[in-house]
Amino acid sequence: MRYLKLSIAITAMVAGTLAYSQNPVIRDQFTADPTARVFNGKMYLFPSHDIPAPESFPRKDWFFMADYHVFSSSNLTDWTDHGIIVSQDKVDWVNPTSFSMWAPDCIERNGKYYFYFPANVKTGRGFGIGVAIADNPEGPYTPQPEPIAGVRGIDPTVFIDKDGQAYIYYSMGRIFVAKLKENMTELASDPVVVGDLPTKGLVEGPFFFERNGIYYMTYPHVENTVERLEYAMGDNPLGPFKVTGVIMDETPMGTWTNHHSLVQYNDQWYLFYHNSAYSPKFDKNRSVCIDSLFFNEDGTIRKVIPTNRGVGITSAQTTIEIDRFSQVSPAGVTVALIDTINPFRGWTAQLSGPGSWISYNAVDFGNKKLKSVRVNASSVTGGIIQIRLDNPAGLLLAEIEIPGNTALSNVDAKLKKYSKGTHNLFVVLKDGNPVNIDWVQFRKKSK
Repeated sequence: MRYLKLSIAITAMVAGTLAYSQNPVIRDQFTADPTARVFNGKMYLFPSHDIPAPESFPRKDWFFMADYHVFSSSNLTDWTDHGIIVSQDKVDWVNPTSFSMWAPDCIERNGKYYFYFPANVKTGRGFGIGVAIADNPEGPYTPQPEPIAGVRGIDPTVFIDKDGQAYIYYSMGRIFVAKLKENMTELASDPVVVGDLPTKGLVEGPFFFERNGIYYMTYPHVENTVERLEYAMGDNPLGPFKVTGVIMDETPMGTWTNHHSLVQYNDQWYLFYHNSAYSPKFDKNRSVCIDSLFFNEDGTIRKVIPTNRGVGITSAQTTIEIDRFSQVSPAGVTVALIDTINPFRGWTAQLSGPGSWISYNAVDFGNKKLKSVRVNASSVTGGIIQIRLDNPAGLLLAEIEIPGNTALSNVDAKLKKYSKGTHNLFVVLKDGNPVNIDWVQFRKKSK
């Protein structure tokens, strides 16, 4: 489930543009309820799309979603937006003014890609779950003229077992499961409630998968005030399941919802989830994040601690958003949005004490020498920062004087030293004059 308002002018993401690593991973529009799938050796992200509430709607404090985009990446760092794949005004059975296109899923079978999505029905009340079919994961997708018969609910997720039997799971107060026919658009059994899950507090948004013969039912659950991600384990797609533990605690941001998927890519498991980092005062505008996930030997899941840095290796020649830090010094570092009206401008990190530092891990400096560094920064009184590798006292690449100015501007400096390969990047304040830093970028040209 998801979506809402924020009186922000959102710039639409043009198909084919890139969004880079760091959390959130999509950085020019709101995205939520991420289902990640690996198709043809590439990671695909199928999220929902939060937008501001239309002026015609009297309620401005709820979720508003009119369409779905699909994104892809081969390295979890560079994400390509392939544009809108399904829209509420182009599906026959959907109420075209309901803005109710909540959490989706997509799965491949026999060379076809089946995209499952919930929406308010045009006739009658409540949610149906529809299917759109494509020959490629990027689309184009053709929605079926009617929703799946016998299903009323939200947040579909689909699983195909090793024997070829497909299952659809969805929620509406409780979590339901039914078998699907091989055509993937009709039920092969009546829906039943998945038992042995929490009965108190909202339970929704299932994501189902199998690993090493263990079946995992994962779901958001409001144990206290907002959702946390939990899971149950079983030995059959229909259950019974044993509630086992927590995947991710309630977010410190207080975001009411969370929604997720777990996927293995290149021998590493990842948790895709969302929070309201770009909308700290309105938790119905959410953004997708990714962090690494690990299993214990007995199959239980280690709890994931959300990070700003996220996953993936960042090229030194891109704009490295240092505020999406891996570590900071114990004191002297604060991070804030550059522009609360347009949060997609991102954040700045302020270093305010002598020797204070901020670190961004896994930066690839490549195999050829880079010659200069550019920082986007400001300092009211003027200050000096050092760019170092691997630790706060590590190899000094450059020392940069930031002139006195309240506005962010680009400052260039030659590199004093250089080291090839992948390193952790440290930005250190040399003196006590505060410096705000937006990003760091290494360049082939001299200053």
